[in-house]
Amino acid sequence: MKKIVVNGANGYVASNFIKSLVDKDYHVMALVRSGKNETAGKKMLNALARLTDNQSAKYENLEVFDYSLFDNDFALTPVELNKIFGGNVDYFHFAASLKYDEKSKKEIFTTNIDGVKNSLDIFKRYSDKSSRFFFISTAYSCGKTSTVFKEQFYENQDISAFRNYYEQSKRYAENIVREQIEETGLNAHILRLSQVVGEHKTGIVKTDYGIFDFAKRIYGLAKRYPDATIRVDVDPKSSQNLIPIDTVVNFLMRTVDLDNLPVIVNLVAKTSTSNHLIINSLNQLLPVNLKPVRHLSREDMSAVERVISAGMSFTGAYIDTNLAFDTTYKDQVMAPNGHEINEQSVYNMLEYFINDISRPKKKRIKAEA
Repeated sequence: MKKIVVNGANGYVASNFIKSLVDKDYHVMALVRSGKNETAGKKMLNALARLTDNQSAKYENLEVFDYSLFDNDFALTPVELNKIFGGNVDYFHFAASLKYDEKSKKEIFTTNIDGVKNSLDIFKRYSDKSSRFFFISTAYSCGKTSTVFKEQFYENQDISAFRNYYEQSKRYAENIVREQIEETGLNAHILRLSQVVGEHKTGIVKTDYGIFDFAKRIYGLAKRYPDATIRVDVDPKSSQNLIPIDTVVNFLMRTVDLDNLPVIVNLVAKTSTSNHLIINSLNQLLPVNLKPVRHLSREDMSAVERVISAGMSFTGAYIDTNLAFDTTYKDQVMAPNGHEINEQSVYNMLEYFINDISRPKKKRIKAEA
């Protein structure tokens, strides 16, 4: 069976993907950077344990390697690299910095651009011609476009065309992959993900990114100021493009199974979720009355409202978006399965997330390699 190599393997989407792969008996090589107090293997197994509420599990088909994204040969030996990349391999580059601000520009560009360059170089030197390179990008590499974002390459642009440096770095990285496709015939694909949320089927959420980061802030304030009316600078008519993690994983598994794939796929929801729906769900779930008010000035805010505003430095850039994405190639790969986000699934996810952060955490159970 085909071997799957994943870097940035302990991240939310990557770890969900890996769990599905090993469940299907794929041989997975996970590249993880060790921490100060955690080995690479422990970080990977802990990420998998979080997905199963710390239930004990075994992963016989999973091998974990401690790597460095920026070092020559990932700081691995030739023997290790030949073991990882030998044979027919699908290589998924997930590793990325999710930071976005100007202060972090150097880190963002180093990780999201230089890291991709190094990854491509190592892949080309150690993999064979039958292997494929998958770059996990973002649908928000579209920047501030007001037109439909197609499944094609777009030229690099100045930061003024984007909401933040994360978006810009991903556009630049896509074009680095594009150069290798055009100049060397690299067998590569760009997978653009929108905002990945919890499971559509169950409502289970194991991320605190995006709307859940916002929900966590509101939860904290609702505990301190129950029944308060809080105005938030949000356009209720605008929307968020949310895609369930189980839909994402199903798509990734499909890419592994298919030989012929489009070069670029916008892995996004067909219908975006309105900010009004998200606000309304939080009002039902928490002892709080959120009122979306567009262009709320800081001078007119209460102390609580200023706390919310300060915490929306990232999400605030997306409070008035109604982005449109082409999904022609996505639809060719994935048949409709009814797993689109809807009002009930958003409510279920927010309910699960709020209940989860409000209860004491269980002691972690060790997973076994």
